Amino acid sequence: MARMKTILFSSAMAAAVLFSGCNKQGGGEGAPGAQKPVTKLTYSVFFPPTHVQVKLAVEWADEIKKRTGGQVEITVFSGGTLTKADQCYQGVVDGVSDIGMSAFAYTRGRFPLLEGLDLPVGYPDGVSATRLANTLAAKFKPAETQDTKVLYVHAHGPGVLASKKPVSKLEDLKGLKVRATGFCAKVVESLGGSPVSMPQGETYEALQKGVVDATFCPVETLKGWKQGEVIGSVTDSRCIGYTTAFFVAMNKAKWAALPADVQQTIEAVSAEWVGKHGQAWNDADAEGLAFVKELKREVIPLAADEQARWVEKVVPLLQDYAARAAQKGLPGEAFLSELKAGVAEARAALGK
Repeated sequence: MARMKTILFSSAMAAAVLFSGCNKQGGGEGAPGAQKPVTKLTYSVFFPPTHVQVKLAVEWADEIKKRTGGQVEITVFSGGTLTKADQCYQGVVDGVSDIGMSAFAYTRGRFPLLEGLDLPVGYPDGVSATRLANTLAAKFKPAETQDTKVLYVHAHGPGVLASKKPVSKLEDLKGLKVRATGFCAKVVESLGGSPVSMPQGETYEALQKGVVDATFCPVETLKGWKQGEVIGSVTDSRCIGYTTAFFVAMNKAKWAALPADVQQTIEAVSAEWVGKHGQAWNDADAEGLAFVKELKREVIPLAADEQARWVEKVVPLLQDYAARAAQKGLPGEAFLSELKAGVAEARAALGK
């Protein structure tokens, strides 16, 4: 428990300084006793209204309103009603929404360094993935996100394979149509499957109708999006567990217009929410696993030698990431090295 508190504290500290190079602008206090103006902001989140990440977004907004004494009111628009998942970041840049939460992976090529966060390096859980995402983003301060104010990052637990038919070895994946988004599509290809890209919201029906045979996803998805109902088994492929990193970003001009004390409050609340998001992903994974077990779905462990085969298959993806980053003058090798070291430390701490 002491180590967990240390991890969450480290995450909070990393988020507090995340992209600290953004400009800050103080606001006038006005005459003594004068009522401070209310700033109303919109927040676009692609997760469905019932998802725990939307609940956390609403709680974050409520906490900011409380701590600013009502100076900031944030309205959350969930389910992609304001901007779709792949439009969210640009929507923040353009001011379609003042704040947005979505995945870096949904706009491939726009975040060449932070793509490294989604690599199949064997993440053990959501807390570790979220901690590492914030730590690395804060340390490397990538230029690719400097057109917004990134408040913090969070990341789901290890993505695993959920399929209609049992998969216990690489040969079972040959030609299998697997729903995979962003970099995960390359993971599927490296393992011998056939990736099919589609939003999470379309995956249930695609599995149900046989458009795809399987999906790579965090276990929480099997309950959160009800996909456990239309699969037959889950392969414990955490040995190559990937994550999807999510940003919470704010329009740069709107951020700069806030008084300095309000900016500080938002940063403080955001730092606290890092740990909440990481733990929420862990809790959701536990609930997802319980859900599939209730449905009598088989959970298939990979033998040690089979795990080694899967890990070997994805090594070229890690090497390719570092090489492509280097071609763009980015420190991909250093980023990957620190990521792998952090994952190894987290796995050792958790005994996984």
